[in-house]
Amino acid sequence: MDSLFSLFDPGSCSDCGNEGFSLDNVNNQNSLPPEPQLGNVEYKLKIVNPTKQRFEHLVTQLKWRLREGNGEAIYEIGVEDSGILAGLTKRDMSASLQTLQQMAIKLGATTTILRERILENGCSVAEVLVRKVPDDQNNIEIRVAVLGNADAGKSTLLGVLTQGSLDNGRGRARLNMFRHLHEIQSGRTSSISHEILGFNSQGQPINYSSSELITAEEICDTSTKLVTFLDLAGHKKYIRTTIQGLSGYSPHHAMLVISSTAGAVGMAHEHLTIAVALNVPFFIVITKIDLVEPTSTLQSLESFLKQVGSCRVPLVIKNLDDVITAGANQLTENVVPIFCVSSVSGEGLDLLFRFLHVLPPGISAKEKERLEQETPEFHIDENFKTGDVGQILGGLLIKGVITEGTKMQVGPMKDGTFKTVAVKSIHRNRVPCRMVRAG
Repeated sequence: MDSLFSLFDPGSCSDCGNEGFSLDNVNNQNSLPPEPQLGNVEYKLKIVNPTKQRFEHLVTQLKWRLREGNGEAIYEIGVEDSGILAGLTKRDMSASLQTLQQMAIKLGATTTILRERILENGCSVAEVLVRKVPDDQNNIEIRVAVLGNADAGKSTLLGVLTQGSLDNGRGRARLNMFRHLHEIQSGRTSSISHEILGFNSQGQPINYSSSELITAEEICDTSTKLVTFLDLAGHKKYIRTTIQGLSGYSPHHAMLVISSTAGAVGMAHEHLTIAVALNVPFFIVITKIDLVEPTSTLQSLESFLKQVGSCRVPLVIKNLDDVITAGANQLTENVVPIFCVSSVSGEGLDLLFRFLHVLPPGISAKEKERLEQETPEFHIDENFKTGDVGQILGGLLIKGVITEGTKMQVGPMKDGTFKTVAVKSIHRNRVPCRMVRAG
């Protein structure tokens, strides 16, 4: 998805000689690559006062693009099908955006203007995100695995993102991320914990600071997009747990956290090597920039990426334009977005929030439909009991559909047999539901 790729300057990326990085029009500020036939990107020169028949055709086209993007589509307004940036007058742009909004309303979708640019001829082009939550879901969900060496600040960063309050410099923000007493005592994650961050239709984050006593269920209900973080262990002693999280939970993206004070050391190399081997798209967050300038860490990242077998080009995110471009190209394996943040001062967090908002779902609608038609297969990650509820199994649905009352075979047991069980109730992201689908 090369959305408005030529409208930003990726710095030194074009000089790196990376063959996998297609910057066909980076030096041509008047055009984009031709409109892709497949995918969720649509070019529209203008859509002003369409006839009823034309409007219905446009709605059908939008519906198809949304399906291709698993509920999200990018519209480039003022751009010809060939990719030429013609631009529109202020009046035509306003009318086109209004028509696009009416198209979205027809499908129960929302529109968000990601960015606009004024061309040399005085006309403007705009990039618009159209999002529609599937009818059988409460929101669009993506899973992000959080990787990195111990003491890189992974849990602290997640605490700031999901709890909505900055750290005090001594790890206060991470306390809510830990699940066991020994984790609190050592300050190191040893298990896989799940945290959620929601976004409304306007891209504003919804977390536990949005209102007093807000619950996970309310975050899910009020969000059109939900990011589920998988906080994985950073110490080498728990590498099997980390591998289990990366392979068993099938994350759509991976977030590698690197400390600016230590650089890319320890398990960061192993973690990213595993993510690359599993073809998980990834981005990098450099933390603790309030303590040490990230200059030396940034300089070492290009060679670090080559060591793990990645052909991507580092792209340091400095503004909103970089954020939108990085999000649009996250699945094309062109660039590695790099964010420099501080969990104490809050510097850089606004750009990271925006990136998570535009981060694309990692599974296509066709693949999801195929998975739903297969026999249910549920990978068990947790097994425990609580109160009078009885046995509780946690994990990831790999194939098929599970509803309340579904009969399944659990095993193998110690003797190699499988036991028939019935699903009594289902919770997804801590919220009760009657059905869950693969993907």
